[in-house]
Amino acid sequence: MANVNVYFFGKKYEVPDHLTIMTAMEYAGYQLTRGCGCRNGFCGACATIYRIKGQRDLKMALACQTKVEDNMYVATLPFFPLVKEVYDINRIEPTQAVMMQLYPEIYACVGCNACTKACTQGLNVMQYIAYAQRGDFKACADASFDCVMCGVCSARCPAGISHPQVAELARRINGKYLTPDAEHLIARVKEIAEGSFDDAMKEIMGKSDAEIRELYNTREIEA
Repeated sequence: MANVNVYFFGKKYEVPDHLTIMTAMEYAGYQLTRGCGCRNGFCGACATIYRIKGQRDLKMALACQTKVEDNMYVATLPFFPLVKEVYDINRIEPTQAVMMQLYPEIYACVGCNACTKACTQGLNVMQYIAYAQRGDFKACADASFDCVMCGVCSARCPAGISHPQVAELARRINGKYLTPDAEHLIARVKEIAEGSFDDAMKEIMGKSDAEIRELYNTREIEA
């Protein structure tokens, strides 16, 4: 195991090279109470901006899944003030006009593609905004499906677009108005509400973590 030099908020630390940015910060003595979200996998809470000494590129990542590099200069972005409009999804008309009404700034997009270059998930953000502009909510929903709403794309946008919120609206419209109802899911939810699976849930809750993982990994997946 080797050590590397990293800089957190301008201060130099020597940390093991196998650590993620998040665990390296804790190794260096930082107590993370914000911007650490789920702690495993990714939820978008630990948005991070970094640059490697001697390189011009400014890179974006999630601290929980990005390993440290030698001479890495790190600054975290635990929260970005996105514009979140208030609406009632039950009263929205699934037409292009809803985007013009709620998020008109998307039509000020200059096509710089900074949002796509900044995306910590590697999504084609500018493309899904183009879908939203045209009112193609299904395409926007599909293209933005893996968004974790970290807000880095919006932090880099000269037009002030709140890309994650636009995408979330498109996914909600797609789910409520455009996607056919899953009849088998509706039936299963009804069965759960009626208590059909109470005994099975009690049995699962009595199992160990390892047993539950095994059940999940060997489960039968519907076609």
